[in-house]
Amino acid sequence: MRNLHPVRVGDCTLDGKHIYIQSMLNTRSDDIPGSVAQAKALEAAGCEILRAAIPDMNAVSLIPALKEAVSIPLVADIHFDWKLALAAADAGIDKIRINPGNIGGMDRVKAVAEKCLHKNIPIRIGVNSGSVEKALLAKYGGPTPEAMVESALHHAELLERCDFHDIVISIKSSDVQNMIACYRLAAERCDYPLHLGVTEAGTERMGLIKSAAGIGSLLCDGIGETIRVSLTADPVREIAAAQDILRAIGKRGGVQLVSCPTCGRTRIDLISAANRVEEALRGCEKDIKVAVMGCVVNGPGEAKEADIGIAGGDGCAVLFKKGEVLRKIPEEQIVDALLEEIGKM
Repeated sequence: MRNLHPVRVGDCTLDGKHIYIQSMLNTRSDDIPGSVAQAKALEAAGCEILRAAIPDMNAVSLIPALKEAVSIPLVADIHFDWKLALAAADAGIDKIRINPGNIGGMDRVKAVAEKCLHKNIPIRIGVNSGSVEKALLAKYGGPTPEAMVESALHHAELLERCDFHDIVISIKSSDVQNMIACYRLAAERCDYPLHLGVTEAGTERMGLIKSAAGIGSLLCDGIGETIRVSLTADPVREIAAAQDILRAIGKRGGVQLVSCPTCGRTRIDLISAANRVEEALRGCEKDIKVAVMGCVVNGPGEAKEADIGIAGGDGCAVLFKKGEVLRKIPEEQIVDALLEEIGKM
């Protein structure tokens, strides 16, 4: 585990002991009712830190409306205008996302740093491949991991000059390998918490695959304190995807479903059964492993570590716990019997 400088965001402490799931509103910043409704939906889905774009002074009024509606920390996403950062801080924001290098001279950086220091508001520095300074692009020949990390640390240095250290860093790329290299290098060179994400990852299908590869790899290395799965989709789907990634690598509890891909030995409609079980257990918080297997070869044998499961037969299945067969079930009762047994656990 990295030796981190802990940063507090509202009631969340970024110290490496918990990985926080983040998302961002995609409603218009001037649509307060719609933004509030989406914020509530995201909180209910499991979002732990929520970001909102604040593109102008009118959008600042969104902050108190969101603060009243949800209890999770709020992040103001701000570009270029330092006065928006000051206004967001006064409006009660929990964290500000800004690049100190693009808001003007050091007097403006100092004003923002002093305001945030006074109000205990951390600042997230966000760098991506499109925001790297021209001098660094020339130095490294493009937005390489070295260029992006140097850019991020330069922005952090501007805040450090103002004696401000409650900093979170994100260095995103749409290229998965580039993104992984960026964060590994940043983890070596600084002790600030890191916010992970593959930017512009794409639609739900490909965006989830790219995010799982990038975010999952880094988390397995012990890198990353907050994550966002960026999808061109309803942001509530980002929360489900992030939860699935964390569960897949053992960083979150809840049901782990294992199921086989089926083969010529399968004699039941396993695909439908597995989908029904997965959907039925989506909100289940029991820390159990459930197996839905196509035959006895992959059932009580390979899946014997499962807490409970079924293994298909010829128009039937056996119900088993920890590899021990309990009873035989007709095919039409498989899912109901499995769910009933899980309900007793």
